[in-house]
Amino acid sequence: MGILDLFRRRETEPRTETRASASGFTAEIMAARESYISGRRGLAELTATAQTCISLWSDALSLADVTGTDMLTRRDMALVGRSLALRGEALFLITDRGLVPAADWDLSTRDGQPRAYRMSISEAGGGRTMTALAAEVLHLRIGCDPVAPWLGTAPLRRATLTASMLHAVEAALGETFENAPIGTSVLPFPETPGTDMEKLGRGFRGKRGRVLLRESVQVTAAGGPAPAQDWRPSDMTPDLSRAMTRETLAAARDAICGAFGVLPGLLYNATTGPMVREAQRHLATWTLQPIAMQIAEEATAKLGAEVTVDTLRPLQAYDAGGRARSVSAVIGALATAKAAGIEPGEIERVMSLVDWQAERR
Repeated sequence: MGILDLFRRRETEPRTETRASASGFTAEIMAARESYISGRRGLAELTATAQTCISLWSDALSLADVTGTDMLTRRDMALVGRSLALRGEALFLITDRGLVPAADWDLSTRDGQPRAYRMSISEAGGGRTMTALAAEVLHLRIGCDPVAPWLGTAPLRRATLTASMLHAVEAALGETFENAPIGTSVLPFPETPGTDMEKLGRGFRGKRGRVLLRESVQVTAAGGPAPAQDWRPSDMTPDLSRAMTRETLAAARDAICGAFGVLPGLLYNATTGPMVREAQRHLATWTLQPIAMQIAEEATAKLGAEVTVDTLRPLQAYDAGGRARSVSAVIGALATAKAAGIEPGEIERVMSLVDWQAERR
């Protein structure tokens, strides 16, 4: 055997390729961070306004009262809220150990209803792919379109113009504060050699809060004396008020809050306590409770038990004073009816006339 045969690959030996699991781990981490931080579009999901609304969704659903099952834990409900706010849908595999969130999936349908899923489950050493029937997963989605009822849409995807405008304004402001000569002044000075100008410039450094006296003894090229405006500086800071950036940012922020069901007054600097309570009631009543009822309906169909999800009581999304007065009035009316000898059936019929009946979820 020659010495070169030691370094030559033989054709009879099998060619094996080895890969480290770190590459798969890194890819999974990058995909997870991209999907849960940047969102589906990657535009306004990174702004503070959108993240505030997403946190309200996630935290409010984690506080919800879930009855009828132990599968929907508070951690799972927080993941549901964040995924619905960013992606418009969330998928969980039902196992005997609990719900397992899916990072990505595709599905097949029949009559517009999901039939089977091929999903990716994130793992520490790299993800795994598996298939499951529709009855084995919880598929939660909001903002569905009749063209594709099996797909959910995020609030920002339904307000693309507002999201793009906010992203463009914030990007322009970021570039302005990074590159514009903010706080820079131009100081006119007569004709002087470059070495003297450099020396004069160094003399102004580190002299904050001091009075600097410089004498201009040079004359202009025409031979006359130095102009009177010789030492009047000119400010180079751009005037951003003409671009109406404050008004544009406020309008875009309010529109994004409206897309998430959050009253814009909640984020105002001068907001008051009644406004905060009203914003909480509006968010829970018109946005989160309908989503919670859809979650309960999907969980009831897949988990085999009657599941209810309530966000109104934990968030105290009601007028405490008005509810107390209503309870007092109802008790007084029942006492008066009982003293008058009215039958319970008649009382229920009277209550139905004013839409007072047993609560249904």
